[in-house]
Order: sequence, then C-alpha cells, then structure tokens
Amino acid sequence: MRSLEERKWKGNGNRRTVLPSSRSESVGLWYQQHLGVSLTPTSYEDSVWQQEAGPTVFSAFEETSDYFGDAHKVWMVNFRVRDLDKLAVQLRAAGIAVTIDQRLIQWRFARLHDLRKSDRIVATAKPGAPH
Repeated sequence: MRSLEERKWKGNGNRRTVLPSSRSESVGLWYQQHLGVSLTPTSYEDSVWQQEAGPTVFSAFEETSDYFGDAHKVWMVNFRVRDLDKLAVQLRAAGIAVTIDQRLIQWRFARLHDLRKSDRIVATAKPGAPH
C-alpha cells in the first residue's frame, strides 16, 4: 500500500509565468527578442515556448528581504542558460545592464531587469557551464 505522501498530487513543472504590465505587448516582445521566450500563441496551430528539462527552485522570501534589491520589486524569474557569458555579451550589446555574480562557485548568476525596470531577472548557468 502506498504511503499518504506517495498519494498526494504535486505540481510537476512551471506551466505559465504571468507578468503584470500596462505595456504587455512590448514586454512580451522584449522577452522574445532578448531571452528567446515565445509569446502566447494566438491559435492552436502556433506553438508555445518549450523549455529544456532541468531543476526548478520555488522560493518564498520575507516581504522585508533585501534579496530583490528594492522593496517595491514583487517577483523575479530565473532562466537556466547554457552560456552565461555569451548571453551577457548579447544583452549588453542591446543596451541592457547585466551584473554577473562571481562569488558563487557551483552556479553562476547574472542579474538584469526587463524594459519595465520593475522586477528582477536572473540567468543561471548550469554547473560546469562555460566561464
């Protein structure tokens, strides 16, 4: 007989990320252009953005946390990337400020903001990814 823990239904991945914005079309295009995220399909013939399989961390932070850098920032999205340095070069060439956190050994993080400058984006290189 299965244990109670084994019988619980669980989420098995991130299905959708929703960004509040008064400029939703331009924000969506920004993510498409700079991070390769497909926009919401307008028909059943259009495909949706397919993510590569990999780890996902779901975290809740105290409202008073300084992790976001600003108390008015209400959410953050973290993308897994193959080559953090190449992505940083590409984003900087487009005029987007990128800060790479060099303090961590196993994971490498880059911090940036989308065109709204209101919330944080983090790009994370897989362990062993190019430096």
